[in-house]
Amino acid sequence: MSLLGILLLLLELSTISAMAKTRQFKWRVEYMHWSPDGVEGVVMAINGKFPGPTIRARTGDTISVELTNKLLTEGVVIHWHGIPQRGTPWADGTASISQCPINPGETFVYTFIVDKAGTYFYHGHYGMQRSAGLYGSLIVEVAKDEKEPFHYDGEFNLLLSDWWHKSSQDQQIDLSSKPFRWIGEPQSLLMNGRGQFNCSLAAQFSKSSVPQCKLRGDEQYAPQIIHVHPNKTYRLRVASSTALSSLNLAIGGHKMVVVEADGNYIQPFSVENMDIYSGESYSILFTTDQNPSNNYWISVNVRAREPKTSQGLTILNYIPNFGSKIPISPPPLPPLWNDYNYSKVFYKKIFGLIGSPKPPTQYNRRFLLLNTQNRIEGYTRWAINNISLVFPTTPYLGSIKYGINNAFDTKSPPDTFSKDYDIMKPPPNPNSTYGNGVYMLKFNTTIDIILQNANALAENVSEIHPWHLHGHNFWVLGYGDGDFTTEDAETTFNLNNPPLKNTIVVFPYGWTALRFVANNPGVWAFHCHIEPHLHIGMGVVFAEDVHLVKNIPNEALTCGLTGKMFAKDKHK
Repeated sequence: MSLLGILLLLLELSTISAMAKTRQFKWRVEYMHWSPDGVEGVVMAINGKFPGPTIRARTGDTISVELTNKLLTEGVVIHWHGIPQRGTPWADGTASISQCPINPGETFVYTFIVDKAGTYFYHGHYGMQRSAGLYGSLIVEVAKDEKEPFHYDGEFNLLLSDWWHKSSQDQQIDLSSKPFRWIGEPQSLLMNGRGQFNCSLAAQFSKSSVPQCKLRGDEQYAPQIIHVHPNKTYRLRVASSTALSSLNLAIGGHKMVVVEADGNYIQPFSVENMDIYSGESYSILFTTDQNPSNNYWISVNVRAREPKTSQGLTILNYIPNFGSKIPISPPPLPPLWNDYNYSKVFYKKIFGLIGSPKPPTQYNRRFLLLNTQNRIEGYTRWAINNISLVFPTTPYLGSIKYGINNAFDTKSPPDTFSKDYDIMKPPPNPNSTYGNGVYMLKFNTTIDIILQNANALAENVSEIHPWHLHGHNFWVLGYGDGDFTTEDAETTFNLNNPPLKNTIVVFPYGWTALRFVANNPGVWAFHCHIEPHLHIGMGVVFAEDVHLVKNIPNEALTCGLTGKMFAKDKHK
């Protein structure tokens, strides 16, 4: 680079630095009585709000959240989903991996930089606290002197979730029971924390006996109506923090143009509805070009599981119509719940925007990770390459950084599985083992992951699994049905314009291929984002050059063997 180029780069960086702000928040997490769907229950709230407060920042800003645990009897952490935490892996908010749970009455400060514009969210990452309602939106806008690659007149935010009337504690007990008790399907689908269980906004279009909702508008479960003006283009930021449900989103009568996926710009494409899986986020553009005398439905429906949960609804209100005016047409019909080809067509339309980074053409290490459902000592578990993940009492970040022995199994889990395994049948030997080993990755190497789905314990059952990688974006190289082969890599991988994402789905009896560069020192979870699946073992852990991590606050590591180490040093 020429001297002039270096000077211009330094000037650009100093300008961005000067414009960046530190955005400080003080939060308290506590249980509260709430009615997310008209049935009162208990939610995990932040500062008295459910969902938690929306954080808005700009690229380059520093976020500082002083989090106080008011839960009385349980620990808590918060994961900042999609934020890579470069230089701050201790702020990733993953219990037993990046930090200790924050004890009742204690305060922990999360400090990190948001270095990329996009649609993100945050959520609890300890036990089943996402199911309890611990989540909120995190929006990172472009820096003031930058522009998005698309135009819009206004924007809205839609955080999707699912809701059970059974408490998250009861769900944990069910999952850990012998014999196994499944948590069942959610009672409601929520949009921005609001849904309806005992009534329907669209009852007049339904043959069911559920009555029409009669709402004042100030109820906790009243829909958050989206108000728009005719002949404008709006951006809808959508993120799914569901604990279980895969969803399909539609806006009645309106086409949607998808422009962002997981905080990364993509080549725009138009759809009438779209699937969104747990852990994913998107931005869509829609134009209010329909009859302005009417309002329209925004709907979400369950996909990939037999629907036993009513659709979630709110209203797109064309001003000056009354917001409570019911649309004249029924809500949009979703695809059949098990029409996986419909989902695959959507995914295969997602490509990186022209000019986006391309993946390395070769890999240094490839993992073939087989998802299976197994049993251990009579308990039902999920396993990866026959290892069901359990977390150690000392966070990996601390035990690896300080070279503490006996904190976790130092034997690496297997990189692959037997070529003779028949993914179309239940496991011939359903027994698995617990494990907490770590995949140690060499710094700056290129890593391939092939997620291989298989039959569960029951015959003719293979479930969808959305997988999320902490600390990184990855390139999605391809998808396929059946067993993955090296020929698939040679003939079907997209190395030209694959999208960057942080969450991706593996379809029943199929495979999904990812590639990323291990260039972010820290310890990172890679797991199924369906919360009960992670809770019973469906995940792995990667570690990258932890010795390069600096300035880990002691407060992050006050439990387990690191806590004992600090106490011993204090009394020397």
